[in-house]
Amino acid sequence: MTKSFTQNDLIRYIYQEMNDGESDNLVQALRENSSLMQDYLDMLSTIEHINQIILHPSEKVVRAIKKRFKSTGLQSVS
Repeated sequence: MTKSFTQNDLIRYIYQEMNDGESDNLVQALRENSSLMQDYLDMLSTIEHINQIILHPSEKVVRAIKKRFKSTGLQSVS
């Protein structure tokens, strides 16, 4: 009986959270199942895009934080 792998399994594989036996079985399944391979490649692409996102707070938020710190007597923030 062949194990069917889930998206959670793919995530565990990508983040190296599988033991060697699980990884070997998944690699074999990736070789044999083009749909699973496409899901895997899509996940890698998504992770790459997420890692490129740089988040910056708005100036309004920065000013509010600085104002709050100043009113509490905490060390100033540059």
